[in-house]
Amino acid sequence: SPLACFSDFTEMMRALGYPRLISMENFHTPNFMLVSEVLLWLVKRYEPQADIPPDVETEQDRVFFIKAVAQFMATKAHIKLNTKKLYQADGYAVKELLKITSVLYGAMNTKGVERADLSEEDGSKFKFDLGSKIADLKAARQLASEITSKGATLYDLLGKEVELREARTESIARPLEINEAEKMMKVAIDCVLEEVQKTKDMLNNVALDEANLEAKIEKRKLELERSQKRLQTLQSVRPAFMDEYEKIEEQLQKQYSIYLEKFRNLTYMEQLLDDHRRTEQEMFEETANMLRLMQSRLKEEERHLLKSGNNDDSDVEIQEDERSDSEVEDRQVMKQRTAPETLLQG
Repeated sequence: SPLACFSDFTEMMRALGYPRLISMENFHTPNFMLVSEVLLWLVKRYEPQADIPPDVETEQDRVFFIKAVAQFMATKAHIKLNTKKLYQADGYAVKELLKITSVLYGAMNTKGVERADLSEEDGSKFKFDLGSKIADLKAARQLASEITSKGATLYDLLGKEVELREARTESIARPLEINEAEKMMKVAIDCVLEEVQKTKDMLNNVALDEANLEAKIEKRKLELERSQKRLQTLQSVRPAFMDEYEKIEEQLQKQYSIYLEKFRNLTYMEQLLDDHRRTEQEMFEETANMLRLMQSRLKEEERHLLKSGNNDDSDVEIQEDERSDSEVEDRQVMKQRTAPETLLQG
């Protein structure tokens, strides 16, 4: 499983002495920097004098780095690496890295065992790891059971040797009879002849099957030719409703062109109507704004007149002036209101 592979990889890297801790979260997303660092460390661990360029900044540098590492491991350690998975730098790259780490880890274990054997020659010759010898133990147990069974059968046969010895000596001492040998030879010849006859019958059956298949093939060919001729005749004959279909198709093209023209006119008229409504709305807003301005102006004038405190005559004149001004303004407002109505009527 991928989890077991990753746990083995982390344990092997820790045993080999990698300075950093590697967790499974580092490979959830592509992490090319970590993969390149691990690859370079493994190559240096395998051969310290290896010349591998450590630049992995650009895409071209990364491709060159992966190719160089794969070529080095293939030529030096005979380890075939999948460059695509290494370039992905995710969980699939761990399986490729595990190939190199397993080789280095195995070499380290073999060296450790040899050193232990050399240092503990006295009293440790018969000590071995049972966990690594389970398969050998199973094979030895199976061989032991087979040896016991074979020994029992051999013992039984040796017990019958006394009786079988007499029968064997009698058969050897008895002279060879030509008639019995002839009979046995005839029986063997008859068996061979029967087998030959069976093979001949099978060959004849094969020939008959071949003839039947050829007849079926010829029949299918004739049917195919007839169907092709019928297809050609059907393609050459013009259907009775084809003329009517062509006329209806022409009418459909005309109707479609008329429909397109009306649709364009309708959209154009709708656009004009929208523009007219927009201008009308703008005119109404302008008139409303003008009325508000005029009202505010009148209020300011009234306040100014009230503050001035002039005589009654002046008040009368002011009222007449206000009436005249209001009449002028009312006339302007009526003109502005009648303008959009005339536009709508038009």
